[in-house]
Amino acid sequence: MRAIVCEQVDQLRLVEQEEPVLQPGTAIVRIRRIGICGTDLHAYKGNQPFFTYPRVLGHELAGTVEQIDSSLQGSIKVGDQVSIIPYMHCGSCIACRNGKTNCCTDMQVLGVHIDGGMRELIAVPVTHLLVANELTLDQAAVLEPLSIGAHAVRRAELRAGETVLVIGSGPIGLGVMAFAKHRGARVIAMDIQEERLAFCKQWARVDETVHALQGAKERLAELTNGEYPTVVFDATGNARSMTDAFGLVAHGGKLVYVGLVKAELSFSDPEFHKREMTLMGSRNATIEDFAAVLTAVKSGSIDVDRFMTHRVPFAEMIDHFDSWLKPETKVIKAMVEL
Repeated sequence: MRAIVCEQVDQLRLVEQEEPVLQPGTAIVRIRRIGICGTDLHAYKGNQPFFTYPRVLGHELAGTVEQIDSSLQGSIKVGDQVSIIPYMHCGSCIACRNGKTNCCTDMQVLGVHIDGGMRELIAVPVTHLLVANELTLDQAAVLEPLSIGAHAVRRAELRAGETVLVIGSGPIGLGVMAFAKHRGARVIAMDIQEERLAFCKQWARVDETVHALQGAKERLAELTNGEYPTVVFDATGNARSMTDAFGLVAHGGKLVYVGLVKAELSFSDPEFHKREMTLMGSRNATIEDFAAVLTAVKSGSIDVDRFMTHRVPFAEMIDHFDSWLKPETKVIKAMVEL
């Protein structure tokens, strides 16, 4: 079968691999869609924590079940269309025992710690498949990035009527915006690109936008009567942005890091302490988040079609990958088809 391997920084190669063998507790899934994520792009450029080379990328995955452990047939069967939950957790560590499988102490994420789904077939534990027969393949593939946003919003315990700021309007930030609006929050989007901010208005229906490089703090003060947002989500993966975000949170508010950066961060403790600020990390998502997003997408409240801006066949992906790193390409979500 064909697979695409990131062999080292700036190097992708199409290779032939042996097909996976069905094992107890697993299913063989034929991959039909692969969403390209910031994680894939950062790994390609050598900026992804937890990553080693060579690695088959790909964790935003949708496909159809080709084989399944016969003892597990029931809720999932051959021919079903599925979304893959790519976070392989141990099930026994302190996080898993407390229902926080998304931050398992021995987390193995497809396409990061272990080989992912940028190939024709993959073996996956049945516990990590979500039947998505009522969705399109595109919709099933983007449940994963949208679930990250939904998890961050749930973790922040957002309340209707709160004013929140989402910094960064990539796919993860957009998901945070959409689900914050779904919770009834007043949402302000911040980014450095005007076109991205316009998309936030159109797609996520945010209430206000702020350009990060044009008097952002003053504009936020103006929009909040000098009080600033009670919850700030940073989805940039940029160390400067993540540090500056401390100064944008209301007294008694929360700062949630959804993005991840391969760097050390520091902040002023007096500024942090006087606000009695809560600093939170939000990692991955749980099956509950996936199920909630599936319901939202199925109902039509999340518009996946406009979320997808670029599309290529599997065999041509390597030729396009570099271009997706360039701002002028205007990529929101690139989708690979098999």
